[in-house]
Amino acid sequence: MYYTRYAKEKSYYENKKIEYPTPLSTIEDIENDNIDVFVTLEDEMTYTLTVTTPKKLLWYMDKENVNCMPAAQPDIIVRSLTEENIREALEYFSKYDAYDIKLYYLAGEKRGGLNIENFNKLLEVIRKEVDELYEEDED
Repeated sequence: MYYTRYAKEKSYYENKKIEYPTPLSTIEDIENDNIDVFVTLEDEMTYTLTVTTPKKLLWYMDKENVNCMPAAQPDIIVRSLTEENIREALEYFSKYDAYDIKLYYLAGEKRGGLNIENFNKLLEVIRKEVDELYEEDED
């Protein structure tokens, strides 16, 4: 994975608890919908995430008459909204210190670490590092 160099070697988080604020049994079409889930990891933090299906994304694009999805909080995409599929996806997203769960969660938090001010600061640091690399190559 592209981010493994940033994660600890043994870095799998256990999903201590998965809760559904809306019961899965109330979903009419499990292949064309989305649902919020609350995931509590072993760090005792509860993350709110949205799980959706590909058909729901296509339905939205058809409804809005667009050919791409607008930028939004990323959803976890599963083939169908079953407890097994959601648990499997969350287990996968729990790898590498739960990097993906934390990233998706923070991407939806307007007050979180992923805001434009922090983006701009991080991009400035990266720009300086790249400039320094080019300067070293010229020497």
